[in-house]
Amino acid sequence: QVQFVESGGGLVQLGGSLRLSCAASRIIFVNYVMGWYRQAPGKQRELVAIISSGGSTNYGDSVKGRFTISRDNAKNTVYLQMNSLKPEDTAVYYCAATRGSTSWGQGTQVTVSS
Repeated sequence: QVQFVESGGGLVQLGGSLRLSCAASRIIFVNYVMGWYRQAPGKQRELVAIISSGGSTNYGDSVKGRFTISRDNAKNTVYLQMNSLKPEDTAVYYCAATRGSTSWGQGTQVTVSS
């Protein structure tokens, strides 16, 4: 079973930046597509960004140009650099590891104040 350690969430003002980190263990990290998803109160969970083991990326439309996903396969860690944050980015952000099925982290809260 995948274990995740997520960090980096918090409270930030409009236009600020945060960097989320997610260290995964008990898996062969390079075999997994890693990603970040988010869920705001009263809304469905949505894709933020995913990255393949080779570094190919895909982003949700609402974060393109502002967020950057990256991974360090040597450290079994995936990152999400979030810039130009908006109040609508407020959500719980979940790390995910996918190989056939998806395993989820516990989530980290990101709150953007106006």
